[in-house]
Amino acid sequence: MFKGVLLGFMAFAAYALSDAFVKSLRGSLPAYEAVFFGAALGLSALPFIKAEGDRWREVLLAQRPGLYLVRAMAGAVGSIAAVIAFTALPMAEAFALIFLLPIFVTILSVVLLKEHVGWRRWSAVVAGFIGVLVVLRPGFRALGIGHLAAAICALAGAVSMIALRVAGPHEKRITLYSAGVIGPMLLTGALMLADFRWPSLPQAGLLLGYGLLAALASVLLMLATQKAPANHVAPTQYSQMLWAVFLGYVLFHDRLDWPMAVGIAIILGAGLFTLVREEKVTRWWQKIRMV
Repeated sequence: MFKGVLLGFMAFAAYALSDAFVKSLRGSLPAYEAVFFGAALGLSALPFIKAEGDRWREVLLAQRPGLYLVRAMAGAVGSIAAVIAFTALPMAEAFALIFLLPIFVTILSVVLLKEHVGWRRWSAVVAGFIGVLVVLRPGFRALGIGHLAAAICALAGAVSMIALRVAGPHEKRITLYSAGVIGPMLLTGALMLADFRWPSLPQAGLLLGYGLLAALASVLLMLATQKAPANHVAPTQYSQMLWAVFLGYVLFHDRLDWPMAVGIAIILGAGLFTLVREEKVTRWWQKIRMV
């Protein structure tokens, strides 16, 4: 159990470092080109993700092809939006909005899966949006494309999570992982054909860090969920916020004011509470293969 949770912390540290690498590009490459190279490098995790008995054709062939397509498209949109958000916003602020994902999952589970949600989880939803208002302070500070991109990233992640919840019991691990890599690679590959730019050597180094660290994180997360229940590993994702504050301060000289810190705390608290209630009420963690 302890090893699984520790591996979870390591996985999300690697994810945070991956985000720092792509932020270091500072928009010098189009977001879709950065995502293409990141997704292509993400294929390097497939030999480690592949379980005994899995077939390579299952990278593309799913039992539920419609849900595979949903996850592929959501992964592509979410990845592009994440790169835009990290380019335009301080890391902690981007993460604060992206961490609305559990709140969106709750809302979508009612709309799409017709799940019953009690007053406790609805209270967490309301608290999460109050936290967003505290962070954004509309009317008191300028909002831009980065804020919209972070919110779109959270929504796309929630759509992917709902699809994972439905498809998970029927799919192999390699299929679940590849949907989130193949989709972004194909869509962004098509987008960049009209205006492809070869990365310079420094840009290539940053892209390598972005893609390979994300691939490493995926492998670590898979190992974590093999050694500990997924519902114990999932909350370690919130350690990314600590890394975001630290890396933002050290690498990008980001500063947090008190209202933003309070808003982030509210969003994180609401998200963690939502995760706890999801496990107690639906127990869907036990029904799927988490990657």
